[in-house]
Amino acid sequence: MNGGASAALGALPVVATVIGDPAGIGPEVCAKALALDRDPRSARHLLIGSIDAVRLAVAASGIACQAYPVRSPGDIDDAADGIAVLDPGNLPRVAWSVGQAGAASGRAVIEWIEIAEGLARDGQIQAWIMAPVDSSSLKLSGKVESIDDLQPEGTYLLRVSPSLRVVPITEHIAISAVPASVNASSISRLIEVVDDSFQRWGVPDARIGVAGLNPHAMGMEEAAEIAPAIERARAAGRRVEGPVSPDSIFRLAIEGRYDVVVSMYHDQGQIALKTAAFEGACTIYVGLDYVRLTVPHGSAMEIAGKGVAQHASMAAAMRMAESLCCGKGFGDGPP
Repeated sequence: MNGGASAALGALPVVATVIGDPAGIGPEVCAKALALDRDPRSARHLLIGSIDAVRLAVAASGIACQAYPVRSPGDIDDAADGIAVLDPGNLPRVAWSVGQAGAASGRAVIEWIEIAEGLARDGQIQAWIMAPVDSSSLKLSGKVESIDDLQPEGTYLLRVSPSLRVVPITEHIAISAVPASVNASSISRLIEVVDDSFQRWGVPDARIGVAGLNPHAMGMEEAAEIAPAIERARAAGRRVEGPVSPDSIFRLAIEGRYDVVVSMYHDQGQIALKTAAFEGACTIYVGLDYVRLTVPHGSAMEIAGKGVAQHASMAAAMRMAESLCCGKGFGDGPP
């Protein structure tokens, strides 16, 4: 963490990051993001997870930074040029191996997430980030079936890259189930939640573009479901346009016409976003009273412990969390 700005950090919000699967690259990208980004920060930072994993990652990466333990966010030493780690002691070092998925790691990650959620609900932290978790470890834990189970009920996933912001009305459902999921009530709710969240984050009067489902936005769903939802949002004073042809709306957003695109299904937006930019992207959970983010890549067990993982996405997530919880928007203006 940047010690140069320590004198000004006392009253700043706290951003916590769950290190993800300790056997993967999560601890490494967390440590690198904090140690290598030397610009002054607008929040204090805390890692939640195994301090052993963080120390191994620091050593493997060759970064000049030390991890020190804390018992609560209030114990962060603003004067320390190091990384504060809240380790609940639920994962003995002998219970996991770098580069290998395991049940103990999966159980520990779930408990670390529960700790972060509790701190956020209690107001002890103002934002938290989930580093890469491993689906195999989660399944082995016996506590969850998939990563999708970690998404809080009633939330949506807003993907943000340096040039594009997209949020779908559904996540991982089969293409055959998509048309039935496109209905006026779900679209209306998503527009409302997104607009309210943007206002709270410091982006008033967000320009929302709504994609069509069918080629050129010319189909039954556009007329019967999407257009009525847009009209309802406009009547409520929201700045919404659409349905816009899916083959052009993402280009228009990149050019600055929209602050965010509402897409009709997961891959419709993800293909555009990952093509436009991947490194530096992050995901924001929309619909919570606090800021919660994650990064759009996996635990990469095959390169864990080698010190070669890119940390750009984690660094972007940390900066984004700082900006959002301070009500400063996305930190970069419109895409």
